Amino acid sequence: MYLYLKALHIVFVTTWFAGLFYIVRLFIYHAEAAHKPAEIKRVLQAQYKLMERRLWYIITWPSAILTIGFALGLLIIQPAWLQQPWMRIKLALVLLLLGYHYRCHRMFLKLQRDRANFKPNRLRIWNEIATLLLFAIVFLAVLKSTSGWVRDLAGLTLLGIALMLGIQAYKRFRKRHER
Repeated sequence: MYLYLKALHIVFVTTWFAGLFYIVRLFIYHAEAAHKPAEIKRVLQAQYKLMERRLWYIITWPSAILTIGFALGLLIIQPAWLQQPWMRIKLALVLLLLGYHYRCHRMFLKLQRDRANFKPNRLRIWNEIATLLLFAIVFLAVLKSTSGWVRDLAGLTLLGIALMLGIQAYKRFRKRHER
């Protein structure tokens, strides 16, 4: 039973993160559409709203719920994990991920109600928070170590810096090619 729960947990973690990555990408496109001519803006934003709704309610939310359900099943089978430092840190990171998910939900609702004026570049940065959480959670779950936390934190910081530099380079690239 344990291996089936673990496999299902991994599958739904994967689909949950896929949903989180793609929803913010749709938010970026939705925000960029606000700068298009009125008719194009209307058509694009209507399409993005539909895509966002389907992704959010058919894939992302169910995946989050199933991930948590299978995780609880694993913890019931292996309650000793709750005594291990790596699991406590992982659960703290999952709480941050749930906060990220909740904030994405609030952004989703604003966009659905045409009450948002998000800047695409800020959304690109927002999207990378999920990347950092994914790296931290997966490495912690696989390595099950908190002893090298300084090295791991340094690595995560460098990854964050690399992501921010990549976003800035992409922004410069787009400006050059939009002219």
